[in-house]
Order: sequence, then structure tokens, then C-alpha cells
Amino acid sequence: MKCRHCGAALVLSMLDLGSAPPSNAYLNEQSLHGPERWYPLRILVCERCWLAQTEDFARADTLFDAEYAYFSGFSTSWLAHVECYVEQMCAHLSLGAASRVIEVAANDGALLQFVHARGIPCLGIEPTAGTAAAARAKGLSIVEAFFGQSLARRLAAEGQWADLMVANNVLAHVPDINDFVAGFAILLAPQGVATFEFPHLARLVAEGQFDTIYHEHFSYLSLTAVERIFAANGLALLDVETLRTHGGSLRVIAQRSDTGRHRRDPRVDRLLQEEARLGMASAGYYAGQQARVDRQKNDLLAYLIEAKRRGLAVGAYGAAAKGNTLLNYAGVRPDLLPYVVDRNPAKQGRYLPGSRIPILSEDHLRRDRPDRVLLLPWNLRDELVAQLDYVRGWGGRFVLAVPELVEC
Repeated sequence: MKCRHCGAALVLSMLDLGSAPPSNAYLNEQSLHGPERWYPLRILVCERCWLAQTEDFARADTLFDAEYAYFSGFSTSWLAHVECYVEQMCAHLSLGAASRVIEVAANDGALLQFVHARGIPCLGIEPTAGTAAAARAKGLSIVEAFFGQSLARRLAAEGQWADLMVANNVLAHVPDINDFVAGFAILLAPQGVATFEFPHLARLVAEGQFDTIYHEHFSYLSLTAVERIFAANGLALLDVETLRTHGGSLRVIAQRSDTGRHRRDPRVDRLLQEEARLGMASAGYYAGQQARVDRQKNDLLAYLIEAKRRGLAVGAYGAAAKGNTLLNYAGVRPDLLPYVVDRNPAKQGRYLPGSRIPILSEDHLRRDRPDRVLLLPWNLRDELVAQLDYVRGWGGRFVLAVPELVEC
């Protein structure tokens, strides 16, 4: 396999999670009676540009199809995050009725609804039919397509230049990262800026966040790799901010290399220097991850087996993609974890891919009153513990398996 960015041969292996089905390929009653398609799930690192990436087996249009069931608006903490972002960017860029905001991977319009409410012209780009329909129901204009240079040229030809382009949690999801980034350089207004949020590879390595690895994540990003990818495709870094979202993310701000005149903040070079100090541009940095991941997997499996031996009832909350990676790598099936509950109606009544654990509504949790609730979206720990506080009323406790197995 060749590197998705620079084309160098990939030799260095970071993690091998065996094989798994696509993490968002939820099953229905009918598909339970048929086979599932599993793909190898291995992370390789380019020793030329230091982009970490999955082996290339599944196409994006098979992963992000009409059945795609991730809706960002179901997370209250995420809604608060994007509302704060919109307020900050509107003030910083003096956005108003004469401006235009374009969000790539707009999902269900969780962010753009706050732009729209301010009377700022905006457009969402979203390839998955279900989430695009949810965004349109909020009164938003949506282009239902994958983003890249071709779509950017079409929109630019229509005069839809963007003063602000937003790309939250999508840079890691694109198979052709060069085409994707180059599209921003085409569609940005001459002095426009683009912001990208993505999980920081340094947090994945430092905390063993292996369950964020799944086929829909084609890339695992350091600022070191992102700077090189942007520079090769017409963007220049302006600023970077560390965020708590998704277990530790970066928000990168960029401008067009040819026309942008904004000054680069010293925080960019400080973080690049910190990544260099950590050794993120060396093979040794990526060694030793497999042993830690295997321990995390074994700890969860041992915990569930012991809970069953003790007669403890265990349920799970959050039919999240990261949970599917964890459960499938650990080999957990309904005999050890009989159900997972989720607030998203699009997932209820379906089954997790691979493990085939049924997804139920939150009402089931109240009726079943399990002794332990495994929180699969561990990055939402504080939000979920508050939301599910009633579990403590019957003596139940919460369990997290990543970064370490803990009860709380």
C-alpha cells in the first residue's frame, strides 16, 4: 500500500486490530440472517510524511451510505461546543448578513443551525441521506455530495465563496485527503479562513484510545502531518488550539497560501516543537502500542466474564462506532453484554455490527435496572454520568474500559 498523501510505500505498523465490519454498518432483523463483510483493521505509518492511516480496503461510499446512523445533535455537550464555536468565530471574523459560511460534513445541521439563526447565509455539504434530511428539516440548505476539488470548483463557479469553512471531525474520514484539502483552497474567499477539528494522534498514543480506530477513520492526524498535507494542497496554518472533545482534539485554522494575509500564531510552532520532542516523526514513537491495546481488550473481557460468574447484570450505553471497535476486538457477544441502549431513534431496534448486540431505547435501562452500565462513548463520560444519574438510585455503577478499566 502507498501513503494516501505522499505516495511512499508503507512498511511501519502501529496497530493490528484483526478484522471488523464497518463500525456504523448497523444491522436490522433481516440482515441478521445473512453474512457481514469484515475488513482487516490495521494502522500503518508513513515514514516520509508521518501520516498514520488504515489499510485501504473499504470505499468511502460503502461506509457513508444512506443507512449511516450517526447524528451529532443527540449529544448535548457537542451542541454546546458548536454553539460556542459559532459565537467565537462570528465575533472574531465579524461575520454578518454579507458573509457566507460553508460546513463540510454538516451532518444533521447541529452547527449550522446556530449560523442560520444569526441570519448569516450558510450552506452545508453532507453525503449521507439521513443526516442531510435532518439538516434540511432545520431549514438549512444542503448539498448532498462528497466534498473535493470538483464540487469546490462547481460552487466557486456559482459565486459561493466562503468567508468561513468548517470541517469538524471529517478530515480523518476522507480517503483522498489531498483532493479534500485542495477543495478548501479553491472555495475559500481570498481572505477567508477554514477550521478543522480532528482527534489528535498524540492523545490516542498517550492514552491508548485504540477504539477510535475504525474503517471510517482513514487517517490519524498529528499537526506535523497536517502541516505537510496542507502546504502541498494550497493551505497555510494560522493557529491551533487543543480541545477536550473526542478524548482530545485539535482545532486547526488555515488560510489560502496564495492570497491569505493573516499572521501565523506562535502556538502552531510550539505544538510542532512539542510533537518533535515526543518523537512523532520517528518510528520508535509508534512501537509498543500493541501490548497496551491487548491488555485493555483482555481487561474488559475478563471483567465481563467475572461479572457473569458473580451474577451481576450488565448493560451498555451508547451505540457508538468506538464501542463497536472495542467490542469486536474483545470478541464480546450478547452472552456477556445482552444489550446497548441509545437515544438515537435511527439506531434503536437495530443491532451492533459484528457483535450483533441489540440496540434498545433508554426506557429499557430503567426497566432492567442493571448492576453495571458500560459507557462505550467514554469521551462523553461527564455528560452520560449526569444524564444517567438515576442508575445510582438502584445501586448501579458505571464502567469505562478506555483508557483504563474503571468503575465509577
